[in-house]
Amino acid sequence: MRVEISRRVCPVKRTRILVTLLAAFALLSTSCGVGDKIGSVSISAQGVTGVINLEGMGSTLQLQVTANYTSGKQIDETNFAAYTITAEGVGDTGAALPTPPFGIQLNNTGMITATEDQNGYGLCTWTNLNTSTTGGSQPAWFYTGDYKIVATYRGFTSNPIYIPVASGSGNQSIDNYACGPSASGG
Repeated sequence: MRVEISRRVCPVKRTRILVTLLAAFALLSTSCGVGDKIGSVSISAQGVTGVINLEGMGSTLQLQVTANYTSGKQIDETNFAAYTITAEGVGDTGAALPTPPFGIQLNNTGMITATEDQNGYGLCTWTNLNTSTTGGSQPAWFYTGDYKIVATYRGFTSNPIYIPVASGSGNQSIDNYACGPSASGG
């Protein structure tokens, strides 16, 4: 018995093989996992627990802007975000809050500083709703105004953060004209 083997060569061009290989590689590389992209951006005040209060003339508060990726990764983008500040409400005198750089300043690294208003005074955006004059009564602080700050990074806008200010004395009759809650709990 005799077996013949044919040595037939298929005429395929090299460019066709290259295109086929590149298409297969592209298909494998796009279907092997999920792309890591930004899902949201958030803003917070570093080191603050509880009520945010910019207390005292020249006091500072550091903001942090975080890019939250779809993979769960979080990256600090504070120095690369753009910030928008809106004055909301009134101070304890009933006057509208001044527009920055009066009242507060925010630099491009996310650092907020309490500054004077346009008349050279500090601000108090707090009011004490506890009108009791009995000794030992605790103030009941509520803010009447704040600075709303929003960060934008790569087309994503963060949640707002609200910053009340206590850089000047208030017009309340309790606590020696103090303004707002203090770190000591007043």
